[in-house]
Amino acid sequence: MKHAVPRKVVVPAFQLTRECEFDKAGAVERRFCDNPSESSCNAYHYRPSSSDQASAWNLFAFTLDSKWRPWDLATVYLLEQVQEVKRPEMATYHALADDLGAYRHWLDAQQRQDLLFHFPQNMQERVTYRYYGHLKNQVFLGVLAASTAAHRMQTVIDFYKFLAKAEYFIPEHPAWKARQVSLAFKTKYGAQVVENVATTDLRIQAPKASDAFRETILDGGELRPLTSAEQGWLLDALLAIGNTEMYLLHWFMLATGARIQTACTLRVGFFLGHPHAFGCRLVGGQKVVKLKCGPGTRIDTKGGKNGILQIPLALFEAMQTYAYSDRAKTRRRGAKGGDHQNQYLFLTNRGQPYYLGKDDAQVFDPEHKSSYLCDGGTVRKFVSDRLLPAIRERHDPQFHFKIHDLRATFGMNCVDLMMPCVQKGEITLSTVLGTVQELMWHSSLQTTERYLNYRSRIQMIYAAVDGYGQQVQAWIAGANSLGGSDE
Repeated sequence: MKHAVPRKVVVPAFQLTRECEFDKAGAVERRFCDNPSESSCNAYHYRPSSSDQASAWNLFAFTLDSKWRPWDLATVYLLEQVQEVKRPEMATYHALADDLGAYRHWLDAQQRQDLLFHFPQNMQERVTYRYYGHLKNQVFLGVLAASTAAHRMQTVIDFYKFLAKAEYFIPEHPAWKARQVSLAFKTKYGAQVVENVATTDLRIQAPKASDAFRETILDGGELRPLTSAEQGWLLDALLAIGNTEMYLLHWFMLATGARIQTACTLRVGFFLGHPHAFGCRLVGGQKVVKLKCGPGTRIDTKGGKNGILQIPLALFEAMQTYAYSDRAKTRRRGAKGGDHQNQYLFLTNRGQPYYLGKDDAQVFDPEHKSSYLCDGGTVRKFVSDRLLPAIRERHDPQFHFKIHDLRATFGMNCVDLMMPCVQKGEITLSTVLGTVQELMWHSSLQTTERYLNYRSRIQMIYAAVDGYGQQVQAWIAGANSLGGSDE
């Protein structure tokens, strides 16, 4: 079986170096032989380009051509992009390297050495328009998602902008037609704003299909709140599987609304007897432990947002018991840095974090060996390979969920707990709205309102589907009553 040629390769540790004299401080000798059988070899000396970490990264991605060779121009572009950011998140540049790899493989398939900078008078013959046509055709054939095609095209546009600015080439004719468009949108405070943005005639539209009958909430993606029964299935299956870390992770996300990067970057020190802030949960009246998350806490949040999680006391005590367990201690001792207060609470059996924290990702480690990006992939694989099959076998063969659905489930649980109080007149809907917004760290009230409207919207959807189904049955009955008339 022929394997697909990779579009990129990720290097565990990469540092920019420059050639130097042998007597320079920090000089390292590198020897190479033209013929391995010869006893004498050539040598040169090099040292890091910079003494700080501005030119050294873990998990740097190189774009490959169709012969598995690094593409020099793409490498220069990626280096430029990474060096412009103080705290680069490498997943972003992995995506750019992959986009450029797809472009380079397409170029190689055209078998024209001059195509990269081919911008003749005929617009449709220019390389950028030809690639645009290729991507559009891929979308039309269903080979490529429109969003993927749009991202790849934009990466290629930005790549050529960089090459032109750096004077790697001067196009004979414009690579695209630029234009200004006006975009109207609402701020998080509800104000209407119109902004002029630059675009090109190579922009690929990727409109999202609107499903009036969707059973999801739009909150950083399409999320489906689990029913009470489904939540029971989930926890029962996790208990049956017996993976302690996965059980506590899922329980934590379900009970606090935390995202996966927050749950996976919890630090063990918080659970090892330090003084804590206790209080009553905003809903349910349970005793909770308050945990600050965000910049300065080493616990990651989306967009670097600061927030407080309310951990039910029973869950906190279970996690504290785990933190003191021999199982957890063994994993910490096998982790990088060993067992210390800032170590991750949850680690794999090899001592690896499930999600590498942003602060840790910025520290260059020349001894880093893995090219794997720790971004929750292990948790998602557990869900797809073990958790979902277990639930489907025990309960519902059609059951589905993704890890982020636990956040929406938490939000709906909060609403459902408070609505009886609204019906009794003890609190107002505006109190519910503010409470859920605070618990879920929503910047926009519009997002929170989707949780309040979810139940009524779903009821209307079911009513509409049932009503339409009854009408269809009536039409079928009417058609059957016609019999086999020949008229």
